[in-house]
Amino acid sequence: MWRKSVVGVAAIVVTALVGCAQSTLQPVDRDGRRSADRDAQLTAAVPELMRQASVPGAIVGVWQEGKAPYIRAFGVQDTSTGQPMTPDLHMRIGSLTKTFTVTALLQLAQQGKLGLDDPIDRYVPGVPSGDVITLRQLAAMRSGLFNYADVTIAGLSSEPDRQWTPQELLAVSFSRPLLFEPGTKFDYSNTNTVLLGLVVEKVSGQSIEAFIDQHILKPERLGSTAFPPGADFPSPHSQGYAKAADGATVNATDWNSSWGWAAGQMVSTLDDVRVWTQDLATGKLLTPEMLQQRNQFLPAPEEGQGAQYGLAIENQNGWLGHNGNIAGYMTYPYYLPAEQTTMVVMLNSNVDVPGSWALMEGIVKIISPRHPWPKPPTD
Repeated sequence: MWRKSVVGVAAIVVTALVGCAQSTLQPVDRDGRRSADRDAQLTAAVPELMRQASVPGAIVGVWQEGKAPYIRAFGVQDTSTGQPMTPDLHMRIGSLTKTFTVTALLQLAQQGKLGLDDPIDRYVPGVPSGDVITLRQLAAMRSGLFNYADVTIAGLSSEPDRQWTPQELLAVSFSRPLLFEPGTKFDYSNTNTVLLGLVVEKVSGQSIEAFIDQHILKPERLGSTAFPPGADFPSPHSQGYAKAADGATVNATDWNSSWGWAAGQMVSTLDDVRVWTQDLATGKLLTPEMLQQRNQFLPAPEEGQGAQYGLAIENQNGWLGHNGNIAGYMTYPYYLPAEQTTMVVMLNSNVDVPGSWALMEGIVKIISPRHPWPKPPTD
């Protein structure tokens, strides 16, 4: 989601720091170092990394084998009042929504209700090259379909209340030619996942919201995760900051997120994202056969140097997950199987994608120096 993002927001100096209470008695990890060493390094480093990335507020959670959990809220949730961030806030999770939509698709596939190599025109008419583009290519971001978000994002600040339908979003995409022959390249496109959301609805007979709730959220007890309509936002939630078309810093909290739909409309909390991150990475809701298909990773240079992408899941140097970027918010949820470590970082600004990438590099360097965060894309 590197270059398919909204970028903006002037620098906001972060001075507030909120930590949730934890025991002072920390277990000793395998290397004989105390969890307190890691905690102290993170607590010292994160505020400066936030300042450099122009992020007013952040929630950081780390669950690492052999160490006590690290859960901290930094900075402020509202720059106008100075109200501090807290770890329990709802946040928009943007493209992490894609992992729920594609998991729903894979669940239907393992039930034999669809095939991953089915052409999209079997389910949705009117797609350019729809007789050639497969569901697998859509989930892998290899369809070649133009990303409608390249158009809709530019108009967000001028029409923040606009309610988009999936059909309107697809019309934007279909008015442009394919970028390349399907299956030949990687190109991150929200169009792909919106189409897959319509496939889930057609095959299941349920709305995408209802299917995800029944088959993913309820079984996994993700009670603080939701697919709310438009501008709805469960409370308590953080304010989110973005940049308007004229370059001014604006509060994007209540902007209508329907333009993301099955590709980016969901909200969640740190606790729920922690559970989902590990479930996603380990394929808890999938059969071993379906997990193997999902994890057929291919190069995804737009997502970082050496990055790979499967079916709506990234492999960032061994860290498995999927970041989320939507106006005012960024989420970085990843699981490192090699060290049984879950990391969730939630930011209330998508001001500076390179800056947030550098923030992740700094955090991961402390958590797992042997599995560093990849360098950013070169383009």
